[in-house]
Amino acid sequence: MGDASGIGPEIVAKALASPYESAVVFGSHLVMTDIVSRLGLQADVQRIARPEDARLRPGVIEVVEVTRIVEPPPLGRISAVAGQASFDAIVAAIAAARSGKVAGIVTAPINKEAMASAGIRYPGHTEILADHGGAVRVAMMLANDDIRTVLVTIHTSLRKAIEQADFEAQMSAIRLAHEGGKALGFAAPRVAVAGLNPHAGEGGLFGDEEIRIITPAIAAARAEGIAVSGPYPGDTVFMQARQGRFDVVVAQYHDQGLIPVKYLGLEKGVNITLGLPFVRTSPDHGTAFDIAGQGIADPTSLQTALAYARRLAAAQERNAIERTL
Repeated sequence: MGDASGIGPEIVAKALASPYESAVVFGSHLVMTDIVSRLGLQADVQRIARPEDARLRPGVIEVVEVTRIVEPPPLGRISAVAGQASFDAIVAAIAAARSGKVAGIVTAPINKEAMASAGIRYPGHTEILADHGGAVRVAMMLANDDIRTVLVTIHTSLRKAIEQADFEAQMSAIRLAHEGGKALGFAAPRVAVAGLNPHAGEGGLFGDEEIRIITPAIAAARAEGIAVSGPYPGDTVFMQARQGRFDVVVAQYHDQGLIPVKYLGLEKGVNITLGLPFVRTSPDHGTAFDIAGQGIADPTSLQTALAYARRLAAAQERNAIERTL
């Protein structure tokens, strides 16, 4: 459901009010009923005890109650109640995915300040998923029709990102980019690695991380059979990927990878968490407190995330079947 004070419930309600879409909602029946009424949507909100009880009928929003919200929290403001509820919904959805009760998770936007005000100290979805999802290491992939990028480091300061972008982090990101590309249908994904420094270090003139860390990791990954190359200057590698030269770009830090994807349009982008034992996607935008409850939030990115989740879940099922043959 996402943060109940933001646009999460609104875009979920709009998406599931469509006659062409259905999914189980983890969150609050009260919040979902309130937003459907507020927006005047033609949808029936029903409470269910377990995800396996869902009948997945278009126009019916089936909610697994996982929070203790007694009244809808204020829209457009930081709320500890909303922060706690969003965390409860994520953890419950993860448990359902790990036990095979759902094929995957699509998370609506959460607010880090709201969770912090509830005493929950996570910098974002990805870290919650890593802690509760049973993964040794995860990575973010941001994808749209033109660009797919995987991050070496995620939610941390730029100073710490430089420290964390070590050899093991490079190898993990490259391997996950390769696996993520295959899950999206590329038989042998062409992975490009962006440099950390301007002009990818310019032969050591602008920093030596490319020489000491990134290039050796690329060579090691190539020895494993991964079609990876680089490091390439961060200011041109995404342009080359958009032109079709690469299938996935490994970016060194958060903004290096997210700015190119988001620049092409939030409605087309989707966030995919790689490395989990289940599928997880999310829309490529935040809680948008400034427009919450006004009926103008666009559900397109959430719908794109739902489509990606189904695509990835189907690929995961095919791979599981092939392994048993």
